[in-house]
Order: sequence, then C-alpha cells, then structure tokens
Amino acid sequence: MDIPADKSASILFTPVNVGRMRVPNRFARSATQDFLATDEGEVTDRQVELYTRLAEGEIGLIISGHAFVQPSGKASPRQLAAYDDRFVAGLSRIAAAVHRSPSRIVLQIAHAGRQTKEKLCGCTPVSPSSVYDPVSKVMPRELAPAEIKALIEDFVQAARRAGEAGFDGVQLHAAHGYLLNSFLSPHTNRRTDEWGGPIESRARVLVEIAGGIRALAGSDFAVIVKLNSTDFLDGGLTPGDSVRAAVLLEAAGIDGIEVSGGMAEAGRGSIWPGLRKEEDEGYFVAAAARIKAAVKVPVFGLGGIRTFAVAEKIVREGRADLISLSRPFIRDPFLLKNFREGRIAKSECISCNKCMNLRGIRCAELKN
Repeated sequence: MDIPADKSASILFTPVNVGRMRVPNRFARSATQDFLATDEGEVTDRQVELYTRLAEGEIGLIISGHAFVQPSGKASPRQLAAYDDRFVAGLSRIAAAVHRSPSRIVLQIAHAGRQTKEKLCGCTPVSPSSVYDPVSKVMPRELAPAEIKALIEDFVQAARRAGEAGFDGVQLHAAHGYLLNSFLSPHTNRRTDEWGGPIESRARVLVEIAGGIRALAGSDFAVIVKLNSTDFLDGGLTPGDSVRAAVLLEAAGIDGIEVSGGMAEAGRGSIWPGLRKEEDEGYFVAAAARIKAAVKVPVFGLGGIRTFAVAEKIVREGRADLISLSRPFIRDPFLLKNFREGRIAKSECISCNKCMNLRGIRCAELKN
C-alpha cells in the first residue's frame, strides 16, 4: 500500500465537539486498566508518565483506566480509585500532565459489580440480582433499593472529584459485565421493582447518574457513556435495548456514547485477539452506526481498528464520529504522529493481548 506523504488534511485530524468539550482530532484512547496505581488506588509516577506520553502523542481524547467509585467496586489490583476526596490530589497530576498539550482527558468511573472477588473488594460482591458468575466464581448479593440510591450518589460524587482534579469530564462504564452493564442486562437484572423489568427501568440507574452529574457539574463538563451493544449472551442485553438505552441517556443530557460489547461470562469479551482483514476491522462499528442513527450526540466506534484508511472511511461515511483505540497506543503512544506524517499506514500492534500485564501495561513485543 502506498503511504501518502502527509495525512494532515484527513477528516481524522479535524476537531469535533463532545458536548462543549472541543476535541482536537477524531481519535480517542479507549479506557485501559494500566495496573500502575498503588494498592490503595493512588496515582503513581509511572501513571503520570504514561498519560504524559499519550498526550505527547497528540491523541485527541484520552479516557483513563477505570476508577472505582466504591471500595466494593474494585475490579483488579492496582486500579485507580475515585471514591474519596483524598484521591483528588493524585488524579490532578494526571489531568495536569495531559493539559500541557491540546489533548482532552476524561476519567472513566466504574463499579465492578459481581466481576470481582472478596479479597479485592473486601466484601461479598454485589449485583442487581443474585446471579452466579461462572468466571469469577462469585454468587453476588442483591443490592437493596437504598444501596442503589447510594450507588447513584457515589457515581455523582466521583464525577465531582474528577472535575475538581481538572478532568474535562467522565465516562460512565456501562459495558463488559460491570455493575452498570449488569443493571442494563436482563440476564443479571431480574428485579421486579422500579430498577428492573423493561429497558426503561433497567436503564434508570444510568439515567439518574447522568442527570445527577449534569445537575452538579454543569454543561461544560463532559459526560460520556461506554455502552454495551450486546452481551453476546442468551438472555442478555439485545442490540435493540442498547439503542433504546442510548436514546434515554441522550435525553438525560449525556454528551457522547462509546459503543462496545461482550462480557467475560459470554466467553467473548471486548478485546478480541488476533489481527483481522481490513474489511473486518471495527467489529463494533456496525453497532455504533445503529446507535448513531438514533441519537444526535457523537458516537465512538471501536473494535480492532488498526488501519488508518479503515478509520478514515468509518468517520467519512458517518458510521462513527470518533475512533477509539487501546492496544495500538500501548504499542506506540506516538501512533497518530506516525499516521499523520505518513510514516505508516497501519498500527504494528498484532492484537496478541499480552500487553495486559499485572505489573503494568506494556507491549510484549517491545523491549521496554
């Protein structure tokens, strides 16, 4: 493939508004757990260095690794925390490092739900309903209505802390089997009260969180949702219900939707190993296009995208407004510069997934 000398004129290097947040190009670094925080969830120098490199790579929007909003929601070792005001100072180091560049940054906030273990969260894991998780081998405890109200407030307060730390917004993690996704999915949400039943009730937790953040933080603070398009599970979230949830969330005031899918229990997670043909890159883009047809807020497309021309075509054809990448930025934080300056036409990432290292994310193919 011939590589043009300069791709600066590409639509991928034009700005886009996500709410009132001006993103300088169409690329997003999708949230990636980095395993670099302290055991308590405090920011470390290695994390600041990671986000500094991503910003130096001129990524338009950087979405942080997931930060847990309650101690019960810790998903993995050395994960960022946002459940207490004491974490604001550390988080501000990340935001300040990114804002030395034109890049924008949002904090992904999450709760693991039943996808954790007692030794991590210090309690019996929780879920909308007591549905056994065969992967984590956990039988979760059903949340009481008062606990759901407390959960909503804890998400809102985590967003407040992100704003105080200087982040441009937050992303609510409602995908991949975590707690907010569990409320959306009829497989894990079998409640008969106001939090279960039709999708309008299953989405209520997310809608109230989004509305609470918007009321507290104002219109300048971006609120994005990472939304499962499907769980790939019989009796799980359907594409139709995902579209309906997106419409409800837009009405609640969110500013953008990143469309993903899958959960561990389905045996088909969100990061599929192995390279694909160009025509098969973007395995969640068709779902993103369905949601984009139903809402007016920007939609992020993702799914094993490695080729510049593929990403450009997705945005040019209107199937998504932004392109989310994760593993390629682990391989090369300066990928966009190399794309723009015509040095490469495709990421060198081979999608081996060996970068998800408990000692800190890094490309296993590189000696670093």
